[in-house]
Amino acid sequence: MKNIIKAALVALVLSTGLAAPLAAEQLVDADAVANYARGVMYRDGLGVAQDYAEAAKWIRKAAEQGFADAQYDLGLMSAKGWGVPQDDSEAVKWWRMAAEQGKADAQYVLGVMYREGRGVAQDYVEAASWFRKAADQGNASAQHNLGYTYQEGQGVAQDYAEAVRWYRKAAEQGLASSQVNLGNMYRDGQGVPQDYVEAARWFRKAAEQGDAGAQTNLGNIYGDGQGVPQDYTEAVRWHRKAAEQGDAKAQYNLGLKYSKGQGVAQDHGEAAKWYRMAADQGDAFAQHNLGSMYKRGQGVAQDDAEAVKLFRMAAEQGDALAQNNLGRMYLDGRGVPQDDAVAVKWIRKAAEKGEAQAQHNLGIMYAIGRSVAQDYVEAARWFRKAADQGHADAQRFLDLIPDGAAVAKELFRMFVEQGKAAAGPFEDGQAAFRRGDYSTAVRLWRPLADQGNDRAQFNLGVMYGTGRGVAQDYAEAQRWLRKAVAQGNAEAQNNLGLMYNNGQGVPQDYAEAVKWYRKAAEQGYARAQHNLGLMYYNGLGVPQDFVQAHMWFNLAASQGYRDAPKLLDAVAGVMTPAKLAEAEKLAREWRPK
Repeated sequence: MKNIIKAALVALVLSTGLAAPLAAEQLVDADAVANYARGVMYRDGLGVAQDYAEAAKWIRKAAEQGFADAQYDLGLMSAKGWGVPQDDSEAVKWWRMAAEQGKADAQYVLGVMYREGRGVAQDYVEAASWFRKAADQGNASAQHNLGYTYQEGQGVAQDYAEAVRWYRKAAEQGLASSQVNLGNMYRDGQGVPQDYVEAARWFRKAAEQGDAGAQTNLGNIYGDGQGVPQDYTEAVRWHRKAAEQGDAKAQYNLGLKYSKGQGVAQDHGEAAKWYRMAADQGDAFAQHNLGSMYKRGQGVAQDDAEAVKLFRMAAEQGDALAQNNLGRMYLDGRGVPQDDAVAVKWIRKAAEKGEAQAQHNLGIMYAIGRSVAQDYVEAARWFRKAADQGHADAQRFLDLIPDGAAVAKELFRMFVEQGKAAAGPFEDGQAAFRRGDYSTAVRLWRPLADQGNDRAQFNLGVMYGTGRGVAQDYAEAQRWLRKAVAQGNAEAQNNLGLMYNNGQGVPQDYAEAVKWYRKAAEQGYARAQHNLGLMYYNGLGVPQDFVQAHMWFNLAASQGYRDAPKLLDAVAGVMTPAKLAEAEKLAREWRPK
């Protein structure tokens, strides 16, 4: 009778798939199998009332008899606190026993414990060793984690090609997280030649499994037209899928699409809704954009205090735009008591990160001696940084500094303290823009643009492109940008490049985008240098050329353009020392045209 019961219990385990099939060389006492089967029945409530304590008792008997499946399960119960006290060290003990018998699942989780330092001292080398053992047996999760260790250089020498190899093994088994990472490697050209089509293919596989990160990435791919025809409607569809799963990046991107009217009707209220969801999850970009909407009363009731709160959240995460805007709120006493010292603290943080408007604002503060010792040399230094990024007002003010002349000081004081400059309607338009009165800004700039003022023409182009103060109209945006371009305005050249890059009002044409980015970059405009570097890095409109990409990123970074240093590091990571030296030499020798 005893043997009949054992046989029945073993048949139950095998028929329900609760235990992995035994390897041919794994000899296990029949009592151990029977004990394990009883434990499984209590654990899963099969024919008996579910009882984790009783399950643990029987599974422990089997584990102590050397049955690897029982050792693995007892480790899991110890880690979860099911029927036994929660104890990571105990979990590690049992998983190690199973792992040393060759059980892949145990080898994988033991690697996780070493990587995270749970139940054992953190040890990336040991983690990689156990991941490899499981990966070699085909465990997809271990293959994914081994790929990650190679990508990050944790416990092994960093090796993107090896990372790709392991991600691919797991991805081909259908593991969504590996499909996402493999798509990222193709998108970024890490360990494989950059290939947006292949990136989109892997993102789609994971996205169709419901992976929110993949859905977000696929939405970005459609929004940028990389590897697929640009399609804002399709971008919105995928962003919405991820956003509805709670993905903060997707919620931010969906808010951005509603704000710009890309793929959906422009709707600032809907934009604010999605920004709020992302902001509540800590997304700094969403916090900043939502803060700007509260400051302007766009899509939400105007509320300076709420704007300050959101700007502060993003600023404390290091977002330069938010730091500058928070500084301005303190400078103007909007939503907070007026405080010059706090204002200059935040504006300086943003300026040091390369934010052009903050550099311009800091220049003003030094020029008039507001909250800092008056210092025209320091003012000129910050105006130069902003002007080199194409900030038109900074260039104008730079020209006004006549070795400490009182007239310059008075102009700066009027600009900051009265909210307008003595120079006329262009600056009045700037002041209207800053307070969110876009229709007034357009009204003031249009006559100047008609008279040939290239800065007003550029600004009108931006307003039509973003639908601020006028109905969004890409054709009209392009018309005004071309007028400014004809006068050599670098900002307009860059923005015209962006329109061709994104297919806004014109057929998408990367070669044409490169042409306009180059014109602005060759004038020393940092944003265009960054954009041109991206085109070379991604091989869009030009043959892929890491030397040229590095040179342009280097030039943009040297001016403080905030996104350039990260990209500079990324491209350097795929270059040989000889190519890196060549790129650095080109950057040193480069001069504006």
